Amino acid sequence: MKRSSKKEIAKNLLSIQAVFLRPEQPFTWASGIKSPIYCDNRLTLSAPAVRDVIEESLAAVVKEEYPEAEMLMGTSTAGIAHAAITASLLNMPMGYVRGSAKDHGRANRIEGKMAPGTKVVVIEDLISTGGSCIDVVEALREEGAEVLGVASIFTYGMKKGIERLAAANAKNVSLSDLDALVEVAEEEKYIAEGWKERILSFRDNPSDESWIK
Repeated sequence: MKRSSKKEIAKNLLSIQAVFLRPEQPFTWASGIKSPIYCDNRLTLSAPAVRDVIEESLAAVVKEEYPEAEMLMGTSTAGIAHAAITASLLNMPMGYVRGSAKDHGRANRIEGKMAPGTKVVVIEDLISTGGSCIDVVEALREEGAEVLGVASIFTYGMKKGIERLAAANAKNVSLSDLDALVEVAEEEKYIAEGWKERILSFRDNPSDESWIK
């Protein structure tokens, strides 16, 4: 199983617009923050060539970074398919964690049979501020799992996300990040000259909109 470089992953994500850079016409996040970037890694599922690269790289990360892993757990909903495909490549059991417990049946939040003490790796598609990922990690710990860490497709590398993951003692290994992405975007002429620094400025201080001007 081959783990592709961060720049190779970034190039693949840009090629199918799973990551979309639009600094001249910013996106507005739910929080109200204006952003030059929008990420939808679900699009990788409908692009087989890119999907194969992603899943093989995730499998390689699990083997290299978390060799003791016994089970993969996907985040709901974007991480579920990636966890399933990666688990198939590794011949490992998988499950997923719901955003909240079901309001019927057994009221499960964690789907899949997981014994207490199971060594788990969380599969996530995107890390921004880290909140939803940490929520999944904590839910698994509450059910007795030993969470070894997280394997994600892409991270913005925001300070808040890094600090929150560290405080939760949750290691994260991402296939690619914003630094690699903007480097490729500049090389491939996805963005105009000078925008690389402005996009990274947004990442380092997302509440400051001076990068737009």
